[in-house]
Amino acid sequence: MTPRSRKPSDDATEQTTGRRGGQEAAREESRPAPEPAKPAGPARAIRATKSAKSPKATKAGRPGKAASPAKSARAAETGATGATDEPSQGAEAAETAQPTGPPAPPQSVSAAASASVSATASRSVAQVTPDTPGTPASLSPVPGPDRARLLDGTHHDPHGVLGAHPVPGGVAFRALRPYARAVSVVAADLRAELRDDGDGFFSAVLPLRAVPEGYRLHVSYEDAELDVPDAYGFLPALGEFDLHLIGEGRHEQLWHALGARPMVHQGAIGTRFTVWAPNARGVRVVGSFNFWDGTGFPMRSLGGSGVWELFVPSVGEGELYKFEITRPDGSRTLRADPLARRTEAPPANSSVIDESHHEWHDAEWLARRGDVPVHRSPFSVYEVHLASWRPGLTYRQLAEQLPAYVADMGFTHVELMPVAEHPFGGSWGYQVTGFYAPTARLGTPDDFKYLVDALHRAGIGVLMDWVPAHFPRDDWALAEFDGRTLYEHEDPARAAHPDWGTLEFDYGRKEVRNFLVANASYWCEEFHIDGLRVDAVASMLYLDYSREDGEWTPNEHGGRENLDAVAFLQEMNATVYRRTPGVVTIAEESTAWDGVTRATHHKGPGGFGGLGFGLKWNMGWMHDSLDYMTKEPVHRKYHHHEMTFSMVYAYSENYVLPISHDEVVHGKRSLVSKMPGDWWQRRANQRAYLGFMWAHPGKQLLFMGQEFAQGAEWSEGHGPDWWLLDPAYGAEADHRGMRDLVRDLNMLYRGEPALWQRDTDPEGFSWVEGDAAEDNVFAFLRYDAAGSPLLAVSHFSPVVRHAYRLGVPDEFGAWKEVLNTDEARYGGGDVTNPDPLKPEPVPSHGRPASLRLTLPPLATVWLRPA
Repeated sequence: MTPRSRKPSDDATEQTTGRRGGQEAAREESRPAPEPAKPAGPARAIRATKSAKSPKATKAGRPGKAASPAKSARAAETGATGATDEPSQGAEAAETAQPTGPPAPPQSVSAAASASVSATASRSVAQVTPDTPGTPASLSPVPGPDRARLLDGTHHDPHGVLGAHPVPGGVAFRALRPYARAVSVVAADLRAELRDDGDGFFSAVLPLRAVPEGYRLHVSYEDAELDVPDAYGFLPALGEFDLHLIGEGRHEQLWHALGARPMVHQGAIGTRFTVWAPNARGVRVVGSFNFWDGTGFPMRSLGGSGVWELFVPSVGEGELYKFEITRPDGSRTLRADPLARRTEAPPANSSVIDESHHEWHDAEWLARRGDVPVHRSPFSVYEVHLASWRPGLTYRQLAEQLPAYVADMGFTHVELMPVAEHPFGGSWGYQVTGFYAPTARLGTPDDFKYLVDALHRAGIGVLMDWVPAHFPRDDWALAEFDGRTLYEHEDPARAAHPDWGTLEFDYGRKEVRNFLVANASYWCEEFHIDGLRVDAVASMLYLDYSREDGEWTPNEHGGRENLDAVAFLQEMNATVYRRTPGVVTIAEESTAWDGVTRATHHKGPGGFGGLGFGLKWNMGWMHDSLDYMTKEPVHRKYHHHEMTFSMVYAYSENYVLPISHDEVVHGKRSLVSKMPGDWWQRRANQRAYLGFMWAHPGKQLLFMGQEFAQGAEWSEGHGPDWWLLDPAYGAEADHRGMRDLVRDLNMLYRGEPALWQRDTDPEGFSWVEGDAAEDNVFAFLRYDAAGSPLLAVSHFSPVVRHAYRLGVPDEFGAWKEVLNTDEARYGGGDVTNPDPLKPEPVPSHGRPASLRLTLPPLATVWLRPA
């Protein structure tokens, strides 16, 4: 098996990622890597000529010629991958390989090089030769300590040793090319062969006045010839200003500075690799372009920033890579890039060099999306798990179906469950390892952009779940990334998430906070995401979240608030809203934290500024209303307050009313299956509930499958039961009726400003009947900005109530029914109010006039002035 046919095995890398709740993911089996995709453009330049082949493997599993004793020892230690988590002994091996006594005579310079220093040298070469052109090349091997550190992967400044450097008598050229048979320096008409110093080192001092501009290395392997610029002949490809911002924790476009970025640097095409690893003794880049052996690709440390950098010429998009990090204790670990913008499809976990070529066509959408603040706009959300909405579809195939379906259903937005890369599909994306990469399960980053673009062109906003609360412990990802706690909190009690077996971020470390804040902006800027729903905010805000007494330490004021997390959320929201106007951030926050959607500079009673979110999930309303609906109608009168209590705090925040995936899994049953009664009553209850929900102050969110009364719980393995809508299915009409109701709810909602224009204004709501517990009736008025009303009446008893009197404003001559969830076309009994209803001058419910209407069983009715 040649090195090209293998990737570094992660045999020693146990994946501990599990589904939320602590389930474990299976250990990734070691397997041969697929042949890397042919890179488009720059990567091809590093490949051998047409007749060249991959270097043959030696018995030690390494390519090239027979290994020296030092090489054999190191090969036996590292295997074909050139990396291990065991302590390295490369330094000792290198020392034993050092020559003793006087240096050996230099190997002969090639004929071209000899000619370049002879009396008959060409003019172009004579211009760079010293005054004594007949002087032969002399020696300049890598000094012993540097040699040992380079072999051991612990050198912080390889560019100071390797490459070309002026020295007395000429220019010293040094290269580290394991397995090479020969290395020559090539520049203009110059071609000089370097001496083989053993262990992959080659060197010589050539009698030149200056370092030749744009010189290259010609590297000869047993079956391959490479001609590439010298990676160690380049200045750093990351600027001082970038390093300053990283050091300050204020680099708002961090993805432009860290990771793998194809670029042209000093006239050469290649890829700049950068990674933050402040505790590392050394970092090397490994990948498909160097046969997963990083020996010849050590990175340099850029001072106190903790950033390591290497520009590798002739390497481009499509290549796989990882970082080989030497930990403080001398052991090594292979890590995926924390800022990789593309990854392999799980269970493989290498990072992929990527460059976007997508051309956006949503300029019109972006230009108008911020015209009206979201809390004063219609906002009806369809929550989707992309991998299971239509199982087997790619991003581009989804783009052909999802926008059309969502637009037909009348939703204004989709909310995508996490799309950032995650190793275990059963986590639904809530345990992220690739925070900057859309999951490769469904395609490339450009494919995901294509989907977002298609949704925008269909008039659909795109929200996505974002998970900055925790990350899994997979030891090829973020956990103890450089050998010590880095992204996680240094206090084990603070680092370990008590519920999910994951690790919590250290929000007090500026670089970690920068990593997350920039990530939020990244999705909005690079992928045109219209909003972020931030997962598990409560677990971030409280030091004692799911912890007992003695398991947590109070903050500096003696409180339970996580002050670092508060500051992080405030910074994230302020940054996102400033950089991408028109987006919205939404908090999944399950407690009564004060000021979740308050501006960050406005302090509340607790002394904290607001968190700065645009919207907050109303978890209290969701739990209370579902608890009421699961009761038999005869018992509902004892729980009447559960449906009215939400109005006590409805204007304390800007709310979303969520019926999300969390409510239809793990034994909680689907929405229709939660309802009591027979099949007809269950569907009637759901229809009445959705009518109540769409009229209640706040925005709406409904999880996929619930729009057509799926009876089974959702499973990521097979997704919604679309077969229920097959006309060949006997009960298809029941499910189609529910779907038609949801469509009509959305269409009526979007056309009725009273239902959304004053969602956060108490003047936009008025109870008509909130105490009719015996009747199981709720009635209220909603008003738009001009004062025009809509009357919503929900009746949660399975009987018909005739001539039910409700007080209404007296300035309107008649009221017309615009929605009745009991209509036959929705699957109801068709008990309706077909004719306009005229108010009678009979006072009721504190109003001078009243209506008498028929209330259908288990139904919601909307009326507006005729």
